[in-house]
Formats: sequence, C-alpha cells, structure tokens
Amino acid sequence: MPLRVTTRRLLVLAIGAFGYFTSTPAHSAPISDATKACIGCHEAVTPGIVADWKASRHARVTPAEALTKPRIERRISAALPPAGTAETAVGCAECHRLNAELHPDTFEHNGYRVHIVVSPEDCAACHPEEREQYANNLMANAHGNLQGNPLYRSLAESINGAWSFADGGLALAAPDPLTEADSCLSCHGTRVEVQGLKERSTALGRMTFPVLTGWPNQGVGRVNPDGSKGACSSCHARHQFSIEVARQPATCSQCHKGPDVPAAEVYAVSKHGNLYDSLRASWDFTAVPWVPGEHFTSPTCAGCHVSLLATANGEVVAERTHRMNDRLAWRLFGPVYAQPHPASADTTMLRNSAGLPLPVELTGEPVSSGLISAEEQGARDGRMKKVCSSCHSRQWTDGHFARLVKSIQTTNAGTLAATRLMLAAWDEGLARGLAANDSIFNEAVERTWVANWLFYANSSRFASAMGGADYGVFANGRYHQSANLLQLNDTLKLLRAARAKQPAREGTPLP
Repeated sequence: MPLRVTTRRLLVLAIGAFGYFTSTPAHSAPISDATKACIGCHEAVTPGIVADWKASRHARVTPAEALTKPRIERRISAALPPAGTAETAVGCAECHRLNAELHPDTFEHNGYRVHIVVSPEDCAACHPEEREQYANNLMANAHGNLQGNPLYRSLAESINGAWSFADGGLALAAPDPLTEADSCLSCHGTRVEVQGLKERSTALGRMTFPVLTGWPNQGVGRVNPDGSKGACSSCHARHQFSIEVARQPATCSQCHKGPDVPAAEVYAVSKHGNLYDSLRASWDFTAVPWVPGEHFTSPTCAGCHVSLLATANGEVVAERTHRMNDRLAWRLFGPVYAQPHPASADTTMLRNSAGLPLPVELTGEPVSSGLISAEEQGARDGRMKKVCSSCHSRQWTDGHFARLVKSIQTTNAGTLAATRLMLAAWDEGLARGLAANDSIFNEAVERTWVANWLFYANSSRFASAMGGADYGVFANGRYHQSANLLQLNDTLKLLRAARAKQPAREGTPLP
C-alpha cells in the first residue's frame, strides 16, 4: 500500500527513534536502516516488544561476531548468514522481511514488505541444523499427528465438543475452531492461514493487515503460512529468544503438565527439582556449552534432552539436539501402551494389525514396523546414561534405568487388564465402540478405561523416569491405576446385571 505519512505519524516516528537512540545500551550491535524504521514506530506502539528485543542477544551480537567463536561455543550453525546481514544486529527487519516471497502473509507496511509469522524456515537462515533437527521431531509434527489420526481426533472431539441435553439424553456437537485453538491445539499447534486483507484504524492512521485464522498460536507443531511446521517461540519466547528461558523447566511445563504428560509436576517433587529450586540463583543458564557441576548442579528438562553438555576441559558429553527424543529409547506417553519411539516423526503412518492408527496392538504388543529397533533403543539409552554419568556412578544409573523398564512393564500390564475388560464390554454390547461405528471415547465406561492409560499409567512411568517417587504411587500413579481397574470391573458387573434385569433389543447396546 502507498506510504502515507501524516504530521502525527512523523511525530510518533521521531519520538520513537529518539527513544531508541537514547535508551539503547552502548554494547548493542549496529542496526540496519530497515530495523531502525521498525523501531521508530514500534517503540511507541508496542514498547514491550522493542524492550524485549533490546535485551536479546540478537540485538547485541552480529552474525559475523557469532561466527568468530570456537565451534563448540557457537549459537549459530550456518556457515554464512544471509547476504547483507553479517555486520548488523538481527532485528525486526532481518526476521520479518526474510523470505517474503514464500510467505502468503507478506504485506506492504510503511514502504516495506513484511510478514507477521516468523517461521522455522526464517530462523534457518542462521540456525539450519536446529531447524533440520526440529523438523524431524515429534513436536514439529504435533498438529498433523493429532489432526491426521482419526482416533486421536475422536478423543479430542469428545473433550472439546459442546455437550447438551436433548431428547432425554446427552448430545455432542462438533467443537468450535476457537475452542480447539484454545485447547489441544494450543500446544499441538494450529494451522495458520491467510484469509485476505483488512483495513483498520491504528495509532498511526489507517493501515491494511492480513487476516489470519489459527492466530495467535505458538504451539510446537504450528503449521505456518509458508508451509513450515513448528514455532521456535514455543521454547525461545519472542522477542528475546533466550537460551536461558528455554533451559527453564517452566518453559517445558507450558505443555508437559497435567495427568497425561505430568513431567512438570514430577520434576517439581523430584530430587532434581528440589536442587533446581534451591540452587538455581547461582547457576549460569546462558553458557554454551553447558558444563555440569560448573554452570549448573542438577539437570533441567533441557539439560537431559536438548543442551550441548561438556566437561570443564571441553570434552563433549552430549551434542546439542532439537530432536527431543534423540536421548529417549521409550515413548512413555501411552497411546495405549508405552512402546519404543516411532522411527518417523509422522506417526499417522503407523497401523496395527487391526488397521487402527496406533503404534501398538490393543493387546499391548508394539506394531511390527515403524518403531525404532532394539539397537537404536540401546544407542539412545547410551546417550542419556552419558548425561546421567556427569553426576552419577554407573551402578546408580543402571539401577535407575532398570526401575524404569520394570515400571513400563507393570503399567503396561495394568493397562492390558483394563483393555481386556473394555474389549469385553464392546464384544458384549455393553458399550458401542468401533464395531458400532461409534467413538471409543464418548461413554463413561470408555472414559474410565482411557484414564487408566492416559493418566495413571503415564504418571507412574514419568515418576519412574524422573525420580518422582510418590507422584507415581498415591498422587496420581499406581494406587489410582489399580483403583481404576476395580472400578472398571465393577462397572461391567453393574452393566451386565442391568441387562439381565431389562434386556435390550437384540443387536442394540445397553444405553
């Protein structure tokens, strides 16, 4: 759109520019003219964003300076930054104007072509290794793995759908897109799409902006307008994009919290979590590489799963990775059982022998193909044990992992018992299920079964993996899984007794 500069806008630009040049720290890097123009307006319009960016490493260090570091200390993985950007700060224009031709959300804005959604493809200009690793991560595929799996979709719809009372019973309507964006897709990520342009009034006059659906969102599997998957801001919150923030357990707890994936709660009551809470004020969360015992004395989520760890003399303990399961042999989150990790981050390709889109048979066995091999499991265990060995002896580490494997076996066995009860209910017509062309998540007896593996088995396994002790027993673990089994068994007895007293019509399940 044409650049329309009013007296008011010139005043705001001048005030914003003055504010920038009078408040910028002396150690900041040179700023490109395009970024200066952005700051000139946005320091007045969105001052929090500008303040965040000023506090960032992007504002202080140029890509050229970043490349002078020894490789083990670098935070940039590109051999060369984009042309013309090496000697200036990584600012507004450097990110929001990059790859403009690939962004359907690109629009004319005060004489510049900018886009709203900065995607992993844009970040890859300086961080290509991280982008590639993340693209092969379950998180980057979280939107597609949920939306592309009919069973998972059915579970999500039974939770997010609008329930109402009708005709003497309950009716379930499809969930509203805004409800879904505020629920499961808040973490899994929405699909962000451009629905045209709209003019609106702003503090600087009338301007035209793209209209986005699925926005705002910073879910880990967000599908961006340029087709890329993921949001780096899920962990590296904009506009500081801080490694310190990404290394804090609170960052992971945004999604890994609650009875289905209770990592945050388990960590909080573990010895590691206790040490973190007690000693974190003295830790250095910004060092690269991160040295156990020197920069921190108890792991955070990032320490175990992501960060580049090294000894004090520079020997690498664990390479940095943004494929979060590189050090994980088991997928503890059980849909329906814990099993070896999928070989591909796209889990919609998995099918069991019954044709269901699951990584396991309903009787507990892993699918015959599509999961990592025993050899790969061993390699991943080895990587994680090397992290543990920074602080623990081999006997301690081996004992911990032996308990985890036993926890997987026992919780899977409890889920198998619950599943056999559920299969009996479907076979006997006490619940509708797939054979009746119905959801397997929309009846009370089915929800009882789901809680067995989605909440209680998962909690027990996470507690074993992370030293959560009581969280895996009475807080939400083994006690509740066993109580759930008893409840499920008694529910079937009651349904059978009710049917015996008042038989349903032939071929019709008991309501």
